[in-house]
Amino acid sequence: MVEKHDLLHEFPEHRERIHTLKLENNYFLRLFDEYHEVDREVRRIEAEVEVSSDFYLEDKKKERLLLKDRLYKIITASA
Repeated sequence: MVEKHDLLHEFPEHRERIHTLKLENNYFLRLFDEYHEVDREVRRIEAEVEVSSDFYLEDKKKERLLLKDRLYKIITASA
């Protein structure tokens, strides 16, 4: 089973703040969309819907983590 890594799943305590930031902060919204695009790709590879190399998958996971860290910093800085 493939784990969920969407931001609302990762940070349920910040649900309202995430919603507000998506409406008010274009940079946050761009990172949010990019994060979820990368997350969808990783989940498709892990579910074996798409095929890729292990190296590519690990790169995508690192990219997802970097985006999540950036988003979390914005979320906590704006609280």
